[in-house]
Amino acid sequence: MEQNIQVADAAARLDSLPLPEAETLFAALPDDVAAEVLFHLAPETKRALVRSTSAQRAAGLLRRLPADEAVEVVEDAGAEGERALSFMPPLAVREIRELLQYPPQTAGRLMTQRVAVVPGDVTAAGALQYLRESAASVETITTIYVAEGRRLIGVCSIRELLVARETSRMADVMIHNVVSVRPEDDQQEVARIIGRYDLPAVPVVDAGGTLLGIVTVDDVLDVLVEEFSEDYAELVGTDAAEMERRTPAQVAGLRLPWLLGTMGIELGAGVVIARFNHVLEQFILLASFMPVISAVSGNVGLQAAAIAVRGLDTGHIAIDRWREAVRRELATALTIAAAVGTTLGAVAIVWSGHTVFGLVVGAAMICAVVTAAFMGTVIPLVSKRLGFDPAATAGPFETALQDLIGFTVFLTLASRLSAWLR
Repeated sequence: MEQNIQVADAAARLDSLPLPEAETLFAALPDDVAAEVLFHLAPETKRALVRSTSAQRAAGLLRRLPADEAVEVVEDAGAEGERALSFMPPLAVREIRELLQYPPQTAGRLMTQRVAVVPGDVTAAGALQYLRESAASVETITTIYVAEGRRLIGVCSIRELLVARETSRMADVMIHNVVSVRPEDDQQEVARIIGRYDLPAVPVVDAGGTLLGIVTVDDVLDVLVEEFSEDYAELVGTDAAEMERRTPAQVAGLRLPWLLGTMGIELGAGVVIARFNHVLEQFILLASFMPVISAVSGNVGLQAAAIAVRGLDTGHIAIDRWREAVRRELATALTIAAAVGTTLGAVAIVWSGHTVFGLVVGAAMICAVVTAAFMGTVIPLVSKRLGFDPAATAGPFETALQDLIGFTVFLTLASRLSAWLR
């Protein structure tokens, strides 16, 4: 536990340092610590440190890691990682190559082949002895898998094994109905299965039921943290870890598309305001409520987008059931809209002294909130359907579109009722 804490702290420290200092510190770390730290680094830092390390040392560090972790390092390091493989024993390289054949972000890429496996005719006492002898070479001893040849037939937890009679056969102790995944399954689906069934690990099997490896809960936790960080970074159009390693010009290049796209849509809202300039000149008090409508509806839209993106990630929202997600969000939005619209309308009545003015402001707020919630839910769903990352299309674009539509509704209502507002 203490070493895990030290590794995590060292990785965080290296990620935060300028590259020359990070290289010097990494070079001074003992190989056993450096290997674990290397795996936990951000991809950009990992790539830079492998590049600054000799291929021989990099190969030695990879050999100290489990194959699934070594695969991630090789992939993040790019050409330098491939060069390090040439200095590794053929057997270790073959194990890494086998995992690399699976697509990124799948169960096959996440799994480890260091699995505790026994035949069904082994006794409980024999299985316990096997765990004692192989504890250092398997990923986890909380679960033992039962196989005939390599075909998975059952699973047994360490708790069930400890309370079983020593002479009981594993075929009689094991659970026959095994929850498993295929190597091509998406890593988010693997995370959902582990969470749904509260599993410490899930076995990965091929179409014939052959046990290929397991994905452990700690790997899934890394996936969830990584996915959340990526979604949040894309939602706001930046990634702090990535920005740290890029030049100011590169950072500007990554952020400008978001800002220019948002600016273009907001200019459309400006055109709408200019189109109804005569209304604002007659009723200048309308302008006082436009920022409030924009801010409140914008927050509702961002909340809806965040819920939609997260729901798509966790599987609580499915593309083929999009109507259910939209209907649920609109029902929530209508309740919110009624509350904030009534409140703002009442404020407008007191402020202006005109009931019709308050009705216009309240109705505009209701329309803007409902529109924002609708777009915040639909835009990520449409993006997912079209094959884009839903997190990358939410946020700023959604808020700008909401402003465009919200101001149009607000000023159109005010224009139509201008005679009553006098």
